[in-house]
Amino acid sequence: MYITLFIISALALLVFIILTLPVFGRLPEGASLERIRQLSNVKDDVLQNQSLTPMVPEEGYWPILKAMLKGNPNSAPKSALPHVKPVLDSVSGTKLTWFGHSSYLLQIDSLKILVDPVFSRTPSPFSFIGKKYYAGTDFITAEDFPAIDVLLITHDHYDHMDYQSILKLKGRVKHFLTSAGAGSHLKRWGIPAEKITELAWEEQAVLSGFTFTAKPARHFTGRMFKRNRTLWSSFILETPKHKLFLGGDSGYDSHFKVIGEEHGPFDLAILECGQYNELWPFIHMFPEQTVMAAKDLKAKVLLPVHWAKFTLALHDWNDPVLRVTKSAEESGQLITTPLLGETFHIGGNYPDTKWWLNVENGKQ
Repeated sequence: MYITLFIISALALLVFIILTLPVFGRLPEGASLERIRQLSNVKDDVLQNQSLTPMVPEEGYWPILKAMLKGNPNSAPKSALPHVKPVLDSVSGTKLTWFGHSSYLLQIDSLKILVDPVFSRTPSPFSFIGKKYYAGTDFITAEDFPAIDVLLITHDHYDHMDYQSILKLKGRVKHFLTSAGAGSHLKRWGIPAEKITELAWEEQAVLSGFTFTAKPARHFTGRMFKRNRTLWSSFILETPKHKLFLGGDSGYDSHFKVIGEEHGPFDLAILECGQYNELWPFIHMFPEQTVMAAKDLKAKVLLPVHWAKFTLALHDWNDPVLRVTKSAEESGQLITTPLLGETFHIGGNYPDTKWWLNVENGKQ
């Protein structure tokens, strides 16, 4: 009996130690929690979407588990994805560089805004959990970046808020901008509160001379068991010359139309187009919905992201870009499809090469 009790106690202690590791962050507490409780879209400390947003099918988790066990041999490319060397030290013009998935760098003259940087092997709390990044996508590391003026994190999921990347970057970041409540994770990781700005939907902040406005998205949050204790957002970035929509993660909903009517047109909309499935149809957009959202936003140009680095869903790795480019062409929506690492001017010539056609399909 004593041995059994010892084993149970030891396992309980191990679980406790694991769950208190800093990689999981920390939920809002104190003044941060009180602020969350004052938001209009919160109920019993749980944040809500504008529309009813079921997370799983009516049948429960079994259909998802069954589909995951079945797998898809084309969920990852067989050959390495091509890339080019990014320009990280621009001092003139407005430029954007996409690194795969939802990580990209905006350079507005000498100002640098890094969005959702994830440069770890897997988008998970531990490197041995989850599928690793595709071959060819490790061409950039957190150590490669110069000083960052604003590091923007749309929400706290591991494929957008990467603990290891933030630890490596934090000494070179002047200011962090994120959704309400998510700053608690950053504080847990040693970032001073005075360097963190949290925004709820419709709130604004002026950082480095530019205006950021948090807007609704249709998604969810959570790094452990409790969901929706921190907010998920899209962001509008206004500069003297351009207006940009930074979409983060979102299922399709009426908020795109509202934002387009109130704030459009946008010079560029950066919208997710991957990691979708009919088993979770409300929290990620299907590629055709991505084009619809760009139209709703009155976006002059669409940059589809949230693909080309990690496998987080069951579709073919290149299905998002095949479908989104086809839909954009059919509807007359201008779209840009840069190579990974390709730096391009906003308002200039947008890259549109179909580079993915030269990548071999199939799991490695």
